[in-house]
Amino acid sequence: MSTQDRARALMSRRYQMVKNRQQSILGRTAQELGMSDEISNYWNPVQGKLDVTARMIYGKSHTT
Repeated sequence: MSTQDRARALMSRRYQMVKNRQQSILGRTAQELGMSDEISNYWNPVQGKLDVTARMIYGKSHTT
């Protein structure tokens, strides 16, 4: 596997992790508020790029 392929795989994995975390948190919050679970399907990246704020909030934490 080339370096480029590894970098692409790493970015794809991080992107998916952030997406999963955001949707999981939205789903739990919707349940607590008594809303439908459809809100947990929300995902709105701009041209496939993660928002910097979303990356900071839902991204990997160095505290664990």
